[in-house]
Amino acid sequence: MSEIVILSGSPFESSRSDQVLRYLGRLLQQKGFQVTHISVRDVPHNDLFFANFNSPVVERIAKQIRDSSGIIVGSPVYKAAFSGVLKTLIDILPQEILEGKPVLPLMTGGSKSHLLALEFSLKPLLATLKGQNLKGIYLTDQEVDKESLEPILDIDTLARTKKQLDYFTEIIKKQSNPIPEHYTI
Repeated sequence: MSEIVILSGSPFESSRSDQVLRYLGRLLQQKGFQVTHISVRDVPHNDLFFANFNSPVVERIAKQIRDSSGIIVGSPVYKAAFSGVLKTLIDILPQEILEGKPVLPLMTGGSKSHLLALEFSLKPLLATLKGQNLKGIYLTDQEVDKESLEPILDIDTLARTKKQLDYFTEIIKKQSNPIPEHYTI
């Protein structure tokens, strides 16, 4: 079935956003999707710091994203925005890398007061790359257990998250199997 790329903007290996992204990846695999996890930590520091557009790692990431059917982009909230290292990676990817792709944005933050970081920082960034933004998922630190394989603690939050994931996969399936124009019922 279709490949989905999950891009983590967390600079820390053990973070709430990473744990939720890995959980979403497992749910997608259970639905039959092939999932590729990419982290900003996968890119050599010098490639990011010196904006090495020709880095083999950056070129591989760009190809994986370009060849995917959809992408989930996640980041913790830092100073009312996504992580700077995520922005640095995105800055060296091709300008229209997400063109025509459904994009599910996800952010984790210390409180609900940072919820607007999803709407006013991450989603606009993804839109400039021509991604088709979905509503998105915002989780507070209190809603996530970063030590658990099933990290979303609140039942309502989990249901909302799964609903967004289902909507994301429905869009991918529709794009993969479009009904021909001449088809009539």
